[in-house]
Amino acid sequence: MFDDIKYLLGRRKPVVGLDIGSSSIKLVEILDTAQGYMLNHFSMLSLPRGVIVDGILQDQKTLTDRIKELFKRTGLANKGIVTSLSGHSVIVKKVNFTTMEEKELRELIHDEAGKYLPFDNMNDVNFDFQILGPSDYNPNQMNVLLVAAKKDVINSYTDVITDAGLSAMIMDVDSFAIETMYEENYKYEENDVIVLVNIGASITNINVVQNAASIFTRDFTLGGNAVTEAVQGRLGVSFEDAENIKIGSAGPDETATKEIQDNLLTFAEPICSEIERSIEYFTSTYGGESVKKVLISGGCANIPGIAADLSHRLNVEAEIANPFKRVEIGKKALDASLIEQIAPLAAVGVGLALRRLGDR
Repeated sequence: MFDDIKYLLGRRKPVVGLDIGSSSIKLVEILDTAQGYMLNHFSMLSLPRGVIVDGILQDQKTLTDRIKELFKRTGLANKGIVTSLSGHSVIVKKVNFTTMEEKELRELIHDEAGKYLPFDNMNDVNFDFQILGPSDYNPNQMNVLLVAAKKDVINSYTDVITDAGLSAMIMDVDSFAIETMYEENYKYEENDVIVLVNIGASITNINVVQNAASIFTRDFTLGGNAVTEAVQGRLGVSFEDAENIKIGSAGPDETATKEIQDNLLTFAEPICSEIERSIEYFTSTYGGESVKKVLISGGCANIPGIAADLSHRLNVEAEIANPFKRVEIGKKALDASLIEQIAPLAAVGVGLALRRLGDR
């Protein structure tokens, strides 16, 4: 997406999705076959806490080593990588401009960046945009989606990928990767308004889409780690033990552990409340658009009852996203018994793996 790596787009190499989260990295390969998409590989590897904080890479060596380890295990070396940014590391903004050609618009954004983006010097920034179409309120204007990130942030990730012996082909954004996953897996009508919610370890992404285009995005720094920390505080165990208890493992006190696991939704209440506020803000600000459905992905999507809770709060159908809805699972790609558990965790990676060179 960002123009500092567009020179790479001419290379005709296979690509794989590499979802670099704050708690784990996930590798996804999806093949185009005569019968449609097929998942050829999925694997994941945990990251130590503190390697990535709020989307900013803090420990390049550890991340490089983990990526090398992941690829060594899989045998998918020498592949082009599609990865993504999230959180405070990237700015996504919808802006209205006078109707003009793309070249003229790019020059205008660069020269007058301070009007549209919170950066003083665009020489330190990579940006891209997508013209969404004419404004609903002014025929002489058009809606444009701007995406920008500082070069040093982008370079920190591309350098890690290069140091791991791989090639960064496309730099995407988590919210848009989820959008790609949705568009390729779900049928939708032109006017359907769908809210895509991805609850990661430290960041929750919200992307509202209509007619295969994003009309509202928001990230907030609250995610699955907050649930883990709440469990940790309640039981007085280590963060690692609390994380294991959260995902269903036994704890030192079986009775207390079962009580926690039966009531995980209580610990996720702050996240659900923030999602509710974000969607209420969207509906009150964007012309009263009616939301048809909420799709939930990320680790917290596996918390029992979270879809029903959000559905009740919003009075809208909510369900767990299935990134494999229209993707055949290869025989050696993923154990069939794990698909339901893995699916919400794989949503970003699947969206990245579905990207192709030259996409917008």
